[in-house]
Amino acid sequence: MNLRPSKSLTKDQTESGLKLVIADGMSAEAMVVFTSGTFLTAMAISLGATNFQLGLFAALPTFTTIFQLAAIWLVQRFNNRRVITALFNLLARLPVIAIGLIPFLFTTGTSIEVLFLLLFFQHIFGDIAGASWNAWVKDLVPEKQLGAFFSRRIRMAQTLNVTLSLATAFCIDYIKAHYPADEVITYNILFLIGGGFGLLSVGFLLRTPEPRATPINDRLLTLFIMPLRNKNFKNLLIFNSFWAFALNLATPFFSVYMLKTIGLPLSYVISLGILSQLSGILSYKLWGLYTDRFSNKTIISISAPLYIVCILLFAFTAMPSSELFRLGLLVIIYLVSGWSAAGTNLALSNIGLKLASKNEAIAYLSVKNMFVAFFSTIAPLIGGLLADFFATHQFNWNMQFISTNSVTNFTLVNLQGWNYFFIFGGLLAMLSLRFLGRVTEPGETAKARAVIHLRANLRKKLRKQLGREVADRVYLPAIIARRRSKKLLKQKRYSAFPVLPDKNLS
Repeated sequence: MNLRPSKSLTKDQTESGLKLVIADGMSAEAMVVFTSGTFLTAMAISLGATNFQLGLFAALPTFTTIFQLAAIWLVQRFNNRRVITALFNLLARLPVIAIGLIPFLFTTGTSIEVLFLLLFFQHIFGDIAGASWNAWVKDLVPEKQLGAFFSRRIRMAQTLNVTLSLATAFCIDYIKAHYPADEVITYNILFLIGGGFGLLSVGFLLRTPEPRATPINDRLLTLFIMPLRNKNFKNLLIFNSFWAFALNLATPFFSVYMLKTIGLPLSYVISLGILSQLSGILSYKLWGLYTDRFSNKTIISISAPLYIVCILLFAFTAMPSSELFRLGLLVIIYLVSGWSAAGTNLALSNIGLKLASKNEAIAYLSVKNMFVAFFSTIAPLIGGLLADFFATHQFNWNMQFISTNSVTNFTLVNLQGWNYFFIFGGLLAMLSLRFLGRVTEPGETAKARAVIHLRANLRKKLRKQLGREVADRVYLPAIIARRRSKKLLKQKRYSAFPVLPDKNLS
């Protein structure tokens, strides 16, 4: 197998490479399902993790991003991104397999400290591989196909994620109910399976062709500073970092909140996550087409506000209410958040690839990842530290209805524990959107134009699925209400100014 970069790639080589990138994404996604997210949180809780330790686990994937500097030096030194990516991905899989083998090799079993240490090294090697992979894929995927290709890759990977997550969640719930002593060892087996899929992804990477990159001769410090001197890219860094901080103050604790505060079964939590993923899967193709057509910035300005609303609504799910109402609200939140997060995440990823300098792409993308990672790291750490404080403080806003015979209390707002973070995180995310306006993207289209196309596409799909008459009954009332509200606002605006008599007519 020839592992040297090619001077140029033929059309067939490029198409073959894109298929292998998708295959790598599928196998890597399978590894992620078994070794991170809700399953990792559940494992840590079963091992007795504190709130601060849960915050550490949430921050770990971003804390190690500083090691992407090593990837810049390695690519600069050897100029072979395929070998660097495959080698460090292989090293990243070994700690995962080690976690799976612990109960079979040692009598003490897995502890929080051992789990954290092994995952620490996994993320270090994974971040080095990821930085090299980003620069490699930027040269492999044609720029005009970025949105369509990555939306397809993510859609396929998340479809696999949904299938594996749901099946595994029900298996774990069954084991917890019937064999509670085997719960922790079940998580170890999941890590072992995940490590196997991770090794499979390394094989796909080794077969993927690599176009030769322009050699980078600048010093490491010069390369690090270069993206900060690019005003437009710096504006993107500011927005993305602020956005990441706001989201990671709240979103890493959604699973913890539902498992510990609300007390939902793990299968319910996984099912809600899957519902969100399904919503995202169904929308990725649409978002991919629109990011290529209207620009990534436009899509962020549409999808990000919807995601913020979902974060704010999460704060009200613990209010006293029926279980059916709570689950209904969570279903709506996860449906809308999956749809909006798909557009936001895809556009944020693509706009970084698009605005990065071609010759120094690895430096630009690594600096972006490190800045975003820093703010993503400190946010859950702050959340973990303050969680115990807010757990003992409550904010209630009640309304009383007093009649001659009785007094009825209505709870309007009830904030405690994690709910504070959902409110703060949502408000900060709202504030971060102000920095998006400073970013300039080539081919940028007005938001209003994209919204018109989205509405037309929605109406078209409703008519196709439900029939013209039913779809119009669903869709037209919203249009009429919107037009009437605009008309009323316009009338109020004009009525605020008195009509003065025309002196020429008097």
